[in-house]
Amino acid sequence: MTPAERRASVSLASIFALRMLGLFLVLPVFMLEARKYPGGDDPALVGLAMGIYGLTQAFLQLPVGLASDRWGRKRVIVAGLLVFAAGSLWAALASDLMGLLLGRAVQGAGAVSAAVTALLADQTREVVRTKAMALVGVSIGLMFAIALVAAPPLAARIGLPGLFGLTCALALAGIALVLWVAPPEPARHHDALRAPLSAVWRHADLLRLNAGVFVLHTVQMAMWVAVPAMLVQAGLAKSAHWQVYLPAVVLSVVAMGALFAMERRGRLRAALLAAIGLLLVVQLALAGLSASGAQPSLMALGGLLFVFFCGFNALEATQPSLVSRMAPDNLRGAALGVYNTLQSLGLFAGGALGGALAKWAGASGLFAATSLLVALWLAVTWPLKPVGRTGQG
Repeated sequence: MTPAERRASVSLASIFALRMLGLFLVLPVFMLEARKYPGGDDPALVGLAMGIYGLTQAFLQLPVGLASDRWGRKRVIVAGLLVFAAGSLWAALASDLMGLLLGRAVQGAGAVSAAVTALLADQTREVVRTKAMALVGVSIGLMFAIALVAAPPLAARIGLPGLFGLTCALALAGIALVLWVAPPEPARHHDALRAPLSAVWRHADLLRLNAGVFVLHTVQMAMWVAVPAMLVQAGLAKSAHWQVYLPAVVLSVVAMGALFAMERRGRLRAALLAAIGLLLVVQLALAGLSASGAQPSLMALGGLLFVFFCGFNALEATQPSLVSRMAPDNLRGAALGVYNTLQSLGLFAGGALGGALAKWAGASGLFAATSLLVALWLAVTWPLKPVGRTGQG
């Protein structure tokens, strides 16, 4: 990477990290803490308050991505982070569950993922873009692991309002990074904005990648409906689950070197397919463990989670990198907006699907369904055209 590319990658990954840390700090304790509010005795309303963020974000990813194509990335990112900070403050000051729900909805309206990813793509060459995207993916994974460790003691000390206040402060810190640390964005050519949005919808490989991110996050969320209970069955207390998650995430980051080597050889398509294959192996193994009825081994679960995070991190890096390469330059924000919309819908679908399957078919039925989804994803993605410096797949 050039110095400018390193600056862009680190600063924009840090913006993602600050925003996602705020979100992740709330998630592990939300269901318990929200019950203390007036109206918190309604589990359905509590669940809606937790999940409404994903729905509003899904609806606004594409409009925000389009706006960044037309009016510039940085101003759209700053506006989105201000909306996210306002929603966080709203939730921090809420006196009842409905106030929390509205605050979470406003948080979701600050849907800047597509604009940030597009700005990163604008400022990096194709040969290093996957590495730049990997920094974003790794930062998100690390924030998830940190939140699992930090959320319970923080909630005990400052409560849910304090966590939302911290989320607001992190969003404002992200704005400072955009304005004073991230490199200036490239000049925009407004005459290029006449290209039709249909160019994104008609692109077969972009559709494959959009379907892929939907399945990836559906599977991710569905997994976490059952995995915590399996860890408890293996003898690990809930408060100690981070002892499995954190090493799995950190070691999977070390394994990312293999992905970068494949990118340098122009074999990004092969890396994508291999990562999907890893996810399929994990889902099949979890289905087998669940169906056996025996107490799962903590070592086996830890190993499977390591393999899962290896595949997950690789996909979080390769898929947006490929979207940014395949999309027309003047529609890059729109293409990434569609991509992030499907990502948000996958998060929502995964929670709903996982809960329903766990209730009606048990963990074995859940993992059988996720195995089928990943197998279909692999089949759909297989015809993806090779993309890379050498044209290899």
